[in-house]
This record gives sequence, C-alpha cells and structure tokens, in this order.
Amino acid sequence: MIGGHYTYAEVPLFDTLKELMGSSRNNYDKVGHFAQGFIPALIAREIILRNNIIKGAVWQSFFIVCFCLAFSALYELIEWWVALLIGEDAEAFLGTQGYIWDTQSDMGLALSGAIIGLLTLSKLHDKQLAKLKV
Repeated sequence: MIGGHYTYAEVPLFDTLKELMGSSRNNYDKVGHFAQGFIPALIAREIILRNNIIKGAVWQSFFIVCFCLAFSALYELIEWWVALLIGEDAEAFLGTQGYIWDTQSDMGLALSGAIIGLLTLSKLHDKQLAKLKV
C-alpha cells in the first residue's frame, strides 16, 4: 500500500530512481498502470476460459486486451472527474507532474501490461487449467 500512504508523485524509492536516472518526474504511477493491464488480463482470461465464453485464442486475446483498455480508460475518466470536483489540487491528485501525455502513457502502459501478461503467462495458465479438468 505504498501508493496509499504517499501520493503517487512522492513515493520515496521512485524519487531516488528519478534522481539516479536524471528524470523530472516520479514514475511510481506507471508501475500501477502497467499492473492495471497485466492483472485484469489474467482475470479476464480465467473467466473467459472457464466459462467458455469466446471461442478461439485470437478472439479471446483481442477481447481481453480491449477489456483492459476499457478498464484503464474508465479509471482515467474517474480520475478526471474527481480532479474536476476537488478543483485547485487537481494537479497533485492526478499526479501528472507537468507531463501533458500522462493519461495516454498510462493507458499505453495498461495496454503493454495486458499484452505482456497474455504473452508470458498464457501457456502456464493453460497447463494449470488442464490440471483442474483431470
């Protein structure tokens, strides 16, 4: 719960990384957005395969990636609405740290997380599901 204790822009480890890498921003939120694609992809895949909802691996993967992007977009919209409601501290809440492409890069990381999750864990997931059917 590091992100719950600090604001995303002030996580100490990533402040240190920021200084070491000569970056102008703390990128802790980027880890969360990658996970925002990676974890739901595996959950969605589990539901789709166990319930035999979509036939064909290509269509399954396509739907899973689309689901993860929709989830990420909804999160970004909620962030924006909350920022509008709180007003003057919106910059601190959003954690954009002056980066105008923050929302787009967040969604890009969720996309990457979903694709990498599917590419790296699908075979292992299939083996585990096969053991359950025995």
